[in-house]
Amino acid sequence: MKSLRSRAIYKLLRLIGSPFDENTPITQQRAYLERQSKFLRMPSKVEIQDIAIGDMYAEWVSPPMARNDRAILYLHGGGYTMGSCNTHRAMVARISVARQAPVLLIEYSLAPENPFPAALEDAIKAYHHLIDHGTDPRRTVIAGDSAGGSLVVALAVSLRDKSEQLPAGIFCISPWADLTISGESYSTCSKTDPMLSRETSLLHASWYVGENDPKSPLISPVFADLSEFPPMLIQVGEYEILRSDSVRLAEKARQAGVDATLEIWDGMWHLWHAFAGFMPESQRAIERIDSFANEILNQ
Repeated sequence: MKSLRSRAIYKLLRLIGSPFDENTPITQQRAYLERQSKFLRMPSKVEIQDIAIGDMYAEWVSPPMARNDRAILYLHGGGYTMGSCNTHRAMVARISVARQAPVLLIEYSLAPENPFPAALEDAIKAYHHLIDHGTDPRRTVIAGDSAGGSLVVALAVSLRDKSEQLPAGIFCISPWADLTISGESYSTCSKTDPMLSRETSLLHASWYVGENDPKSPLISPVFADLSEFPPMLIQVGEYEILRSDSVRLAEKARQAGVDATLEIWDGMWHLWHAFAGFMPESQRAIERIDSFANEILNQ
């Protein structure tokens, strides 16, 4: 049963509207998302360390007494066109606290200024930074939400195809895994999703895809070969238009022999995790990341 707080927040989101708006310039959409993120709660005593990976800005987000034998690489969402460390820092901080592990949060290149493959190249660069600085891939989880959730899968495909060592696990929140926008929930959930619409998805997809084929496995992982992947956990809300993307991605992974767990959360919307500190469903979803990592690392 949904909590009273989650019901109230869902109604509020439907009232105030989404930062994704096909009729608004991308600069204004980005600014709106940045303003909204200021209302999210940071957990106490989490440390933020600014770093540069080449010319890319990134942050180490670490809880008190973080364990250094584990790490998470996190790729934020935002339709490949929006999002930053600012918009995702509070949620990532709560993931770091739950996991008691440092999280590397990066600001990859955004479309339309930097279409595919710029974001993927930045993700690869960040992963190499982790490994080159002593992080053991066997103790690492790569994670992301929405566009970032798809990007971590594309990252794993790229690493595998280059015969590089894969991380221990992959965690995806509502991955935007099909930029052809062909899933059934783009229509069936059009009236329940307070954040995304088919129209905005088509626009942002066109900005990211550019002149490339949207069915490319590095753009839309539902068309990728996912064999040899580590265990995956995919979480998605019942009410969101990306639900079918998550279902199809999990099915594709299982067909390839991957240990893939799909969780469809009743009554939840796109990236409900961001409201940890306000509603219990968000914190429970974040705690599942830790239990998933514990399972795959046998801790």
